[in-house]
Amino acid sequence: MRPAELDRVTVEEAAGRYVELVRAKTLTGALSPATAEVYARDVATLVELAGAEVVLDDLSGADVDAILLAFARRPDGRRAAAGPADPAQPGGAGQSPSSQARFRRSISALFKHATLAGWVQLNPMTRATVTARERGGLRAERRALTREQAQGLIGAARELPEQPQERGKRRDQRMELRDAVIVLLLATVGPRVSELVRANVEDFFTNDGVRYWRIFGKGGRTRDVPLPGDVAEVLQEYLVRGRPQVADKALLLSWRGRRLARGDVQAVIDRVQARVPADQRRTVTPHGLRHTTATHLLADAVDMDAVRRVLGHSDLSTLGRYRDELPGELEVAMRAHPLLRDRPAR
Repeated sequence: MRPAELDRVTVEEAAGRYVELVRAKTLTGALSPATAEVYARDVATLVELAGAEVVLDDLSGADVDAILLAFARRPDGRRAAAGPADPAQPGGAGQSPSSQARFRRSISALFKHATLAGWVQLNPMTRATVTARERGGLRAERRALTREQAQGLIGAARELPEQPQERGKRRDQRMELRDAVIVLLLATVGPRVSELVRANVEDFFTNDGVRYWRIFGKGGRTRDVPLPGDVAEVLQEYLVRGRPQVADKALLLSWRGRRLARGDVQAVIDRVQARVPADQRRTVTPHGLRHTTATHLLADAVDMDAVRRVLGHSDLSTLGRYRDELPGELEVAMRAHPLLRDRPAR
């Protein structure tokens, strides 16, 4: 129920109160700390774009449109660090479609709370008119790599340990095995990037000759996922001779012995992608590789509940958002129609 009186807080005050609430949810396990920090970062961006001293209730649908467009045009620092932007990708040199969608969800959640808390009379998100096309697309048309693109990336990752040592780089600075592990785990197991960077060496164990990864996911839930044999072999090689011998228990370390951050993972993917043949190469994010895992497991008729458990979803319905269409899949399905197999002889 909406409060009887309006509390005319500024954008900055509303953001501060909302972020406190979001961070409090991490204490109960309702949100992971990484998710809470994403919300906090997006809300801070809202304050910057809207103006700290502007009264939240004074923002109109047109103001929200302007904020969304301004965010879409902001340079994406992660991709700028990894190299020049790919003009062929949706969003160009600005924010990627997935980042725009995430930002919109974050500020939508804030305004929804603001409406209930009595900070705004009407939710301005309901009056926003900027279309997905004007924002550069709220999400990419397809996130998953095709089979050929995924196999090109996996092939490049497998070849990394065999690459000759770069001139001027010490042996203890070689991270090819680590990079191979990152790409292979993302492409075949499909973890969230936060789950990957939080992984510790002790989370990997062997049972009955099969290597498992105990993944600590959202809401404090865990899942034990068996690794494909090829991936388990590269992982073991990394643990034996590729991982820096330091006290830190993190699986993925920099050559200085520090746990990798989320942003480091994209740079690794981009480096490996640079080794993929041009006709198999397409820019992809860690979340895009999660879509790739789901799409190809489902396309290969793997049981839906098994895919759900691999990805760590609590509900089967969530899989629909991760299943991308594959070129030619309808033709293959109709050629192998179950009602037309083993036709009786005439």
